[in-house]
Amino acid sequence: MKAEIEDTFAEAFEGVYSRIIVTADDVMTVRKAAEDATATPSVVIGRTEGGIEKWLNKTETPDKRKGAIVQFWAGLEEKKSFDAIIKKFAKELSYRIRQDILVKPFTSVFDALPNPEGKIDTMERIGHCGDGYEWAEKRYGRQMITVPILVSDFQIERYIGYARGVTGGNFWYMCKTKKAVMEAGKKALKAIREVEGVVTPFDICSAGSKPETNFPWIGPTTNHPYCPTLKEKLGKESKVPEGVNYIPEIVINGVSLDAVKEAMKVGIFTARDVDEVVKISAGNYGGELGKYKIYLRELFP
Repeated sequence: MKAEIEDTFAEAFEGVYSRIIVTADDVMTVRKAAEDATATPSVVIGRTEGGIEKWLNKTETPDKRKGAIVQFWAGLEEKKSFDAIIKKFAKELSYRIRQDILVKPFTSVFDALPNPEGKIDTMERIGHCGDGYEWAEKRYGRQMITVPILVSDFQIERYIGYARGVTGGNFWYMCKTKKAVMEAGKKALKAIREVEGVVTPFDICSAGSKPETNFPWIGPTTNHPYCPTLKEKLGKESKVPEGVNYIPEIVINGVSLDAVKEAMKVGIFTARDVDEVVKISAGNYGGELGKYKIYLRELFP
């Protein structure tokens, strides 16, 4: 029996993203660089997050080596100008590339955004890691920067594009058992990865937050009405359905609203077929914070 789909919506937000190609001489290094660079989802605390969109073979990369398409995201905060957001995003992006990709042997970075709204000059915060000994040149038909490092040398495309997209599309799949959490999550993620232009920053996420908190200085805290272990303590305040012991979430960022909707659709379709997945729902804030409302039942006309 398929899990029930609750008549609710996922609340999603407008964000800004860059899309890059990471390459290296071998698969292990590509995987480690891509995974490390996207390992800490941080938009919710005002920083950046990312995800691996796709693995690439040698015929799909500019330098004919193994690679991956990786996305990095930042939120669009109402209180900040777009220029200020991009400036901060460029700084945060530089940290991810410098600390997680540049330090891996024989890696290179290329822009992979076809129609950018604007571009970040990587010389300022990444190229200058060469301490003035870096140089710019045309390679692979692109404007590249070579940064001299001890395991020679790191290369990055000088201009990396950015554009606006959609962050925070999501669905919850409520489960009876631990086995269902992992089985449904893995199957849903596999299906989502077939959708072009989306990433899942947390993969299977075991925590959900709410805007109000008793500890504002640490940022978002647990969405306590949906914590199964608090059901008895909270009584009528609890929103955990009968028989549900786990409420994992899959969060989706994408280059367009249509891409996020399609990823949610295939993820839900896959997860709800797994035994002991009781119900499908989604996280929202009453429609008061996000720009987009994605109604679950509209995904399945």
